[in-house]
Amino acid sequence: MNDAFTRQVQDFTRQAQEMFTAGKDAKVPENISAFAEDAIAKSRDAYHKFAALAKDNAKVAEEVLLTTQAGAKSIGEKIVANTLANTEAAFEAAQAIARARTFPEIARLQANYWQQQFAVAGSQSKELFELSNKVTKQALETVGAATTKSFEQFKSAG
Repeated sequence: MNDAFTRQVQDFTRQAQEMFTAGKDAKVPENISAFAEDAIAKSRDAYHKFAALAKDNAKVAEEVLLTTQAGAKSIGEKIVANTLANTEAAFEAAQAIARARTFPEIARLQANYWQQQFAVAGSQSKELFELSNKVTKQALETVGAATTKSFEQFKSAG
């Protein structure tokens, strides 16, 4: 059994050597080489286009994030400013009411405060609404422009 195995190994070795010897002089047909090179070039080109597209989309995401973040900051600052103004007005009204000498004067001061606060609240609400619309519009314009650009790049890359 050992001799049979040795012969099989020797036959296999001989056949492998013959195959390698025959293959040493074999040439890849030109059309196969040209096809492979063309396929690699096209694949590399497509990769570079899609990599550039991905990079641009990352920039777009960053722009959208920065626009949204700046808008949120503006809205937050507006809310804080309104809160400070309203709190200051409440303290001034309380101080004026504390100095009042009569109940009718207290009632008048309190009515004036509430009348002013309703007007201020309406104005503040309108300003906040307009700012929110502006921020939303900016964010949507950034997203829309980015989407259009990405779509056009994708169409030209494909």
